[in-house]
Amino acid sequence: EARQRKHTVLIKKRALKLGPIPVHFSLGTVLLSCLPRTHSAVLTPSAFQKEMSLTTRKRLVSKKKLNLPQIVQPQDKPETSHHKFSAVYPDHRSLQPFPPEVVFQNYTPGEVYEMPVVLRNRDKVPQQVKVTWESSPYFQLVGPSGMCHKVPPGLSITIHILFTPWQNKDYFHQLLCITEREEFIVPICAVGARAVLDFPDLLDFSECPVKYSSEKTLLVHNLGNRTARYHLSTQSPFSVTPEVGTLGVGDVVQVTVGFQPLQSGDHSASLVVHYDTGENTHTSLHGTAVDVHIRLDRDTVTVGKTYITMSNHTTVRIHNLSGITARFQWKAFDTQEEEDQQYHRLCRQEKDKLSDFLKERRVDTTHREHSALLTRTIQRERARLQGDPMLFNNDIFSLEPKEGEIRPNCSAEINVFFKPQAARVYEQAVYCDISGRETRLPLLLIGEGLGPQLHFSFEELDIGEVFVRAAHSYEAILLNNGPIEAPFRLAPPATAMSSCFAFLPQEGIVAPGRLQAIQISFCPTILGEFKEEFWFHVTESPKPVTLTIRGFVMGLTFHFDVPALHFGDVSFGFPRTLRCSLSNTSLAPMAFNLCIPEDGLGEASICSSLQIFKTTRQSWRKGAQGFMKPREFHISPCRGTIRSLGSQDIEVTLCSNTVREYRLELVVDVDGVGEKVLALTLTARYQRFSCSCSSFLAPPELMAHWDCYRNPCKCPWAKKGQSC
Repeated sequence: EARQRKHTVLIKKRALKLGPIPVHFSLGTVLLSCLPRTHSAVLTPSAFQKEMSLTTRKRLVSKKKLNLPQIVQPQDKPETSHHKFSAVYPDHRSLQPFPPEVVFQNYTPGEVYEMPVVLRNRDKVPQQVKVTWESSPYFQLVGPSGMCHKVPPGLSITIHILFTPWQNKDYFHQLLCITEREEFIVPICAVGARAVLDFPDLLDFSECPVKYSSEKTLLVHNLGNRTARYHLSTQSPFSVTPEVGTLGVGDVVQVTVGFQPLQSGDHSASLVVHYDTGENTHTSLHGTAVDVHIRLDRDTVTVGKTYITMSNHTTVRIHNLSGITARFQWKAFDTQEEEDQQYHRLCRQEKDKLSDFLKERRVDTTHREHSALLTRTIQRERARLQGDPMLFNNDIFSLEPKEGEIRPNCSAEINVFFKPQAARVYEQAVYCDISGRETRLPLLLIGEGLGPQLHFSFEELDIGEVFVRAAHSYEAILLNNGPIEAPFRLAPPATAMSSCFAFLPQEGIVAPGRLQAIQISFCPTILGEFKEEFWFHVTESPKPVTLTIRGFVMGLTFHFDVPALHFGDVSFGFPRTLRCSLSNTSLAPMAFNLCIPEDGLGEASICSSLQIFKTTRQSWRKGAQGFMKPREFHISPCRGTIRSLGSQDIEVTLCSNTVREYRLELVVDVDGVGEKVLALTLTARYQRFSCSCSSFLAPPELMAHWDCYRNPCKCPWAKKGQSC
């Protein structure tokens, strides 16, 4: 560093005299250019070892490429020279030094070494060259510094440099040459002690299984004369351990180079040895990744039918017919790319959950402490996800073991467990990520879950012909033939007819191997043929248990014991009663209602007994007729219920208050069946009273006399000499 500072001061002084220095000039480049290919792109270990073994003279002889020196400052020739013509182009050097850089190597401290530098004039005119030299305790210039030499065209001059090292280390100096056209520097350096590690130039792994770590171990010697402090680096799929080390002169270290390709095909990279002295050597690494003979014994595994809440299992085998120990893992994703996408998706979800949680707690994430806490939490969660191998994990299917190793020419038995949660068919794809195979081996898992095996002892119940409003009872048996409990529940009725059925119990649990009696009650209210399907939902079963009930609902059958009621001739105000019987021939009770639609709607008709003392026609007519047609019929009872296969006596009384012929109907209304479902004919004829002796109609006043009604021969008219 002290020497570089001195050279920097020197160049600054030259710049004050000669003008600005070009921006491409670099003191470090000038001083370090003579080192053994420090920045070379490719320097093999053997080439570096050979180069470090050369003496100064052998190195000079082996120099094949002649590099031109770097111009420090160009000169304006018309102002500094009387020669107007030149053989070289303005951007070319007129003076060629050889060697372009002076390198002393493999020297012994205390001895003196000499190196000649030849300056040849490439121009067609003489060149005046001035050689300047800064004093140094290690380097000396033979002849006075600053001497000017005139070099004829095509000829050269020789300058001798002496080097006296004190230690076996690196030394740097420079020779400044000034001509009429340019000013350039000849770097001078001495390469001190170097560590030389005997890595091979090429390390070929040949064919290796893909996704398998192949290793080669190297015994590396330090052939140099200095302790090696080095750093090793390479690129994927190659690796090296240890990456950093220190090795004394003549010592040996063991270095392991690994090759673990993730894709089949050819792979190559460089193993770079970085020395602390600045040199880098490159060892070419080559390898070919291939698939080896590793396979599953089948690509589809079907587990037997399994009841829910229970488990079943089968096996699948992995056959390793190769010569490597294969490590396998069961994964849920087909490729590593899908797995990486899932990892990033989980990271985003965890970050969003944490952010939402902080927002709910109204935490200010812009605050420095809260922001740092959020960042640390996210980093911890990300580290946890990175450490997760993302093995296959499923509640329905599981594999044991999920990961492991298979020795060469051996097989591994994998247990596949199936535990269904619903009665359906399950399909799940899993992938075996195994050493020796580039792509993951797919395996399709198939299993069918079975629900409770519940069914009725019969699928259809035909109840035949039943009467409306009649209550019927039936029994159905639910059987559980499965090994698990069967919880059931009746679905609500969906039709009007199905609502006429009642089931008891409507829900329950049938134990394995047991039965449950279901009581069915049916009271129909709708006539006609029916077919109803009832569903009993069974927990964890895809299909309900069905029971079909069919039948025909008939109306009630009933009749009167007489075809009609004939009252015959009736007199005004004299009631007459006839009797009949209404029989219910059905098996259901019948609620009836009797009425005569054509009867009057006014007050009840007036019986003659109520008018026995009334003799005026006006009072009779007013009391009997009123303002609305009277009700002349009375039915007892007019409503009621007849039990099944029973009968009811009916009395119908006619008290005529109108002069007419009667032909009416007694109609029967049945609750739940209809109105006017049956009719009984009623007939009558009004007849006035008369005296047989005189053969004329008796006046209406006569009808008011009870004695005449009871005994017509004793009526007042007969006492007057008239026959009754």
